[in-house]
Parts: sequence; C-alpha cells; structure tokens
Amino acid sequence: MTQHTNTTHTTPSSTSPGSGPSKAAGGRLSGRVAVVTGASSGIGAATARRLAADGAHVAVLGRRRDRLTDLADGIARTSGVRVVPVAVDVADADAVRGAARTVAAELGGVDLVVANAGAMLGAPFSDGAVGEWDRMIDVNLRGLLLTAHAFTGDLLGAAEGGRAADLVLVGSVAGHLLYPDWSVYAATKAAVAHLSRNLRAELGPRGVRVRNVEPGVTVTELGADMRDEAMRANLSAMRARLRPLEAEDIAGAIAYSAAAPAHVNIAEMVVVPVQQG
Repeated sequence: MTQHTNTTHTTPSSTSPGSGPSKAAGGRLSGRVAVVTGASSGIGAATARRLAADGAHVAVLGRRRDRLTDLADGIARTSGVRVVPVAVDVADADAVRGAARTVAAELGGVDLVVANAGAMLGAPFSDGAVGEWDRMIDVNLRGLLLTAHAFTGDLLGAAEGGRAADLVLVGSVAGHLLYPDWSVYAATKAAVAHLSRNLRAELGPRGVRVRNVEPGVTVTELGADMRDEAMRANLSAMRARLRPLEAEDIAGAIAYSAAAPAHVNIAEMVVVPVQQG
C-alpha cells in the first residue's frame, strides 16, 4: 500500500510573474496555472520544467518534499513564473483536497492539470504480491481520480470564462498492448484510457479538454523498486534494446498539446520510440 500522509507543505519558490526571462513571460503557455503530480522525478519533473519554460505558473506535487523544493528552486532561478511545491500522497483523499486548497491560495484557479503520478511494478501473475497490486491501484487509478476530481471545478471555471482548460491523464501504451508479466499494471493503464474517453464525453461539452498521453518505453525511475529482480532485469533489457524516450520527450508532447487553440483537443497521444513501432 502507499504510505499515506494527511498534511501538505508549501514553500513558494518564486519571483514575480513578470520579472523573468522573456522566454517564460511571453511563452505559449503564458498566464496559465498548472498542477503536475508525480513531480519528484521523471516525467513529472520534466513536465513542470517545460510548462514553466513555456510561461505557466506551476504547482509541483509529490511525496518527496526535498526533491520538490529543489525542483521549484531550480525552475524559479531560470524563469519568471511562480512555482509552488506541495508535498502530498495523491492516494490520500484528504491530503489531495488540502493540496488543492494550498494551490488555490498560492496561485489561484488552475487551468491545466497533469495527473502523472504512477507506479510500475511487474511480476508473473502467479507470483504477484498483493501489496504491489494495491500500490499500483492506489497511485495509478485512485490517485489519478482524486487529482482530477479535486481540480475539475477550477477547470470548468476556466472553460466557462472562455479560457483553455486541460485535464491530462498520463497512461501508457500498456493500456492497449500486450505485456506478459505486467498484467496488473496494464489493467490500471487500461482503466486510465477508458476513463479519459468517458471524461471527454462528460467534460468536453463543457469546454474542458481531456487528454490521455500514453508513453512507450521511457527511461525514468519507474520500475526501480520492483521486488522481482528478474523483472527489473527484463525492464533494463527492454530499454537497452532500442533508443528509449527520455522524460523530456513526454514533457514536450504534453506542452505541445496544451498550447493548441482552446477549441482543439489532441485527445489521445501515443508517444513511442521510433524503434518500438
């Protein structure tokens, strides 16, 4: 199970919105307010940097407070946007609601949410550990649901005001491809894909762009904490067989989709290494 915490912590590490480099102040996401979960490392951290470089103010959410603070400080030194780190376990409903209140107090209404936090733990189904299954369900599905729910009101408000409003759910190609020994992980990502489709039907008519971004083989920390040593070795081999994506590649795709005109939704993005096909 994920370790729950019931507190949030915020350390605004920011400059005034207009005082940074023109790259950020006049970027294609200038004036937008974003939330990125799973921002302690990998795709989340890269996405926060990219959105800030494109002009968005960003709240970075994750469990590792020290990493979030370092990330926020680093972004603030190179941009003119506000960056707010909030330590939170996204599988804890009370903590996520508290984080949303913190973000509102520091940055105001949110119009771009990237629900990226995830866990990737593989094992043959017959040998699977229920604790690892619980963790993936908690983070990949419950955490994503709680994050989306906490900020849907903000997104609807932005859309009603005629502004772009984006809910980006980070899934995986495992949600529709076959990966033996990754069945439970794949099941959580398949849920993300179908949730995205249904939320598009529900929120799209109200002006909110719901998007599923599905990375292929990407080098991140995901999988490093699997208990199954053979699966860790298999993952390393998979990444070595081709030129894998980097976290920044996914971050660039997310930023590109968010910068589309407000009436345009790039609803599904499958982003894979060329050699993966």
